[in-house]
Amino acid sequence: MTQLWTGDYYNEGNGSKDSIFDKLKEECGVFGVFGHPDAANLSYYGLHALQHRGEESCGICTSDDGMFHYHRGMGLVKEVFDRDSLESLKGSQAIGHVRYSTSGGSGLANAQPLVFKYRGGDLAVCTNGNLVNEPGVRKELEDSGSIFQTTSDTEVIAHLIARSPKSLVDAVRDAFARLIGGFAFLIQTQGQLIAACDPHGLRPLVMGRLGEAYIFASESCALETIGAVYVRDVQPGELLVLDQNGLREERFAPMERRAVCAMEYIYFARPDSDIYGVNLHSSRKRMGQQLAQESFVDADIVTGVPDSSISAAIGYAEQTGIPYELGLIKNKYTGRTFIQPSQELREKGVKMKLSAVRKVVEGKRVVMIDDSIVRGTTSLRIVNMLREAGALEVHVRITSPPFMNPCYYGIDTPNPADLIASSKTVEEIRQAINADSLYFLSEKGLIDSVGGHDNEYNRGLCLACFNNDYPTPVEFEDAKLTSCSCD
Repeated sequence: MTQLWTGDYYNEGNGSKDSIFDKLKEECGVFGVFGHPDAANLSYYGLHALQHRGEESCGICTSDDGMFHYHRGMGLVKEVFDRDSLESLKGSQAIGHVRYSTSGGSGLANAQPLVFKYRGGDLAVCTNGNLVNEPGVRKELEDSGSIFQTTSDTEVIAHLIARSPKSLVDAVRDAFARLIGGFAFLIQTQGQLIAACDPHGLRPLVMGRLGEAYIFASESCALETIGAVYVRDVQPGELLVLDQNGLREERFAPMERRAVCAMEYIYFARPDSDIYGVNLHSSRKRMGQQLAQESFVDADIVTGVPDSSISAAIGYAEQTGIPYELGLIKNKYTGRTFIQPSQELREKGVKMKLSAVRKVVEGKRVVMIDDSIVRGTTSLRIVNMLREAGALEVHVRITSPPFMNPCYYGIDTPNPADLIASSKTVEEIRQAINADSLYFLSEKGLIDSVGGHDNEYNRGLCLACFNNDYPTPVEFEDAKLTSCSCD
């Protein structure tokens, strides 16, 4: 997805619907270390591995002999941190964060980890996800005297903890029990690190070990990056507490209906990551194979929209016997290009970011595999790009069902009226994107491709964005359509 200089710093307001590519955005990732003398550097590399989950701001907070040290900034991990800033982050425990914002939420004040003073000392918090009951809880806290410093609903958890007369762990447990939504939290004090996932497991969080140290990350690829060994996924409703006595495994709520975000498997997570034992590359290949079974079309080549659809395109090609080709190439070095918001230059921006390989697609019937269609503008541009390069036919195959409903659990979702599948039939979408044919993967095909948990509803997936079946109560009038705990 394209990143732009649209304001004072790289990616300011990148969640806006005016971005060149209308892909959905997973707004953040978290990383934590407990018990390693090089916690800050490990966090730096871990966040670098999670950069795809958030490219606007990042931060690390360490704890050293009762003192907090933290550094946050706007931009990519490699831009925010240098040798001096990392050397200043002393301590053997750390939590870190990478973040996307949604429109109106850009700013250093919302960059995480958020750090607070409270009666027990210092408290640092970071999260991936969204709290659907945040507006009501925030109003209740404000009515009783709380003063908020950010627009992030992550701050709500800090106020709930600070107002409790109980011990930290009991206060955290009570606070989490009040929250509704999808979230993976890391909370740090001078001598403790607490990790937790919502009772439905909507947002992923894994635990690993590096020697005697404990590592937490939004995706397992970050564990691999630092040489840590994967131990297990943090379970829905689980509360893990690390202190000088080691690891305590507790709960703040029973596991309810497991509902892992399906878009993690389809698009968000890196293909070398595993979520609940399912490898993303393998599951995406199966999605492509299932698409081929459900919607075969005679063609000359198969190509995938890079990077997230390459695995599925390989699966489609293997299933059909149609050759897989690199018909589309992504230029990875255009993120800092100055692109003005005129339509002419926006179209040039698309071609700078993504190019059709004329000698591959010219005179060919092309099957184009992509992971989703949001507004349809991106699909139209890519289809037209292939046609301009000489493709005789362009058949679009999507590895998800039609995205028809907003997400309230941590995906930057457009206004529901902007979701093309909410108002158009598949045939109308086909016409809108100028494709010769269009097919979306069925819900059953998606569920079977992921695999997941036998004998669980939807095999443990949340499909609300496809079928309007939300796993939690949602007060639609109050819930943030921006769906970002960082905003």
